[in-house]
Amino acid sequence: MKVILPVFLSTVWISVSEFIRNEFLFKSYWVSHYEQMGLKFPDAPVNGAMWGVWAVIFSAIIYYISKKHTLTETFILSWVLGFVLMWIVIGNLGVLPFGLLFAAVPLSLLEAYVAAFIIFKLAKK
Repeated sequence: MKVILPVFLSTVWISVSEFIRNEFLFKSYWVSHYEQMGLKFPDAPVNGAMWGVWAVIFSAIIYYISKKHTLTETFILSWVLGFVLMWIVIGNLGVLPFGLLFAAVPLSLLEAYVAAFIIFKLAKK
C-alpha cells in the first residue's frame, strides 16, 4: 500500500491534469495544428488509453526517483523525463505546435511538481 496508493493518486492527478489541459484548454489548438499539416488529430479511445498508460509509467518513475532524491530533484528529473523528452520526440516528428509551449511548460511543471509532492507526502518513511 505504501507504493500503490501514492502511485495511484499521482496517476489520477496526472491524468486529470492532462485531460483538462488537452481536452478543455488546448483541444482546438491541437486539432487546428494537425489540420494545417493535413493530418487528423489522434483522439480515438485507444489514444486516451495510451495516455493513461503513460500516466501510470510516469507516476511509477516519479516514485522510483523519489526513493533516492529530494522533492526538488525528483520534480526536476521527472519533469525532464516526462515532458522535455516527449517534446523533443514530437518536435522531431514535426507535430509539436511550438507556440503551445508557452502554456504547456508552466502547466507541465505544476503537474510534475504536484505528482512528486503527492508521492513524497504518501510514500516517505
